[in-house]
Amino acid sequence: MNSIARIALLFLLLALTSGCAKKTLVALVPDPDGKTGSISVESAGGSVTIDTSYQATTIGDTKTQPSAPVQMAKETLDTIFKEALSVQPKQPFHFLLYFRQDTTLTPESAKLLPNIIATIQERNSNDISVIGHTDTLGSKEYNTTLSKDRASAVKKLLIKQGAEATAIRTTSHGKENPLIPTADNVSEPRNRRVEVVVR
Repeated sequence: MNSIARIALLFLLLALTSGCAKKTLVALVPDPDGKTGSISVESAGGSVTIDTSYQATTIGDTKTQPSAPVQMAKETLDTIFKEALSVQPKQPFHFLLYFRQDTTLTPESAKLLPNIIATIQERNSNDISVIGHTDTLGSKEYNTTLSKDRASAVKKLLIKQGAEATAIRTTSHGKENPLIPTADNVSEPRNRRVEVVVR
């Protein structure tokens, strides 16, 4: 099997029994963000490319060419792959909170805190990352401290609204990983942020 472009979720290795013959079903479904890549399914008998969501092919044996792709309903694939889907880890939720200056959240970002708490509660999460960042204005030392302070401030706000302190892990990057690359000593509001990841 050869990956072409970006592979979305690939479901493989379903044995379909028909008398003594066994076939493997390969289906392509979108990523959690809705994007779909493409895959090439190959055997000694030939190859088939799938590049449309919810298309599938079957493979009989290594000498037979995979079948022509057919469109399948999402509900059908969900039923067929129910067991595989049930053991998949949930995708983490990412929230970006922006700051006016220092450790003061923008009003828009402050309004996101209840959504973060609701996600934590819905998932019963005990794995929450809070990562502080700054823009490039100021010294490396100043921004290292500021990014730590921002992460700590958000952690306190989350705890105040009901998150468990022991579930939250804080880290900070200072000005080293800007969301928007800039030259040094540039004020960029989108880089003054904390990322909250709820797993």
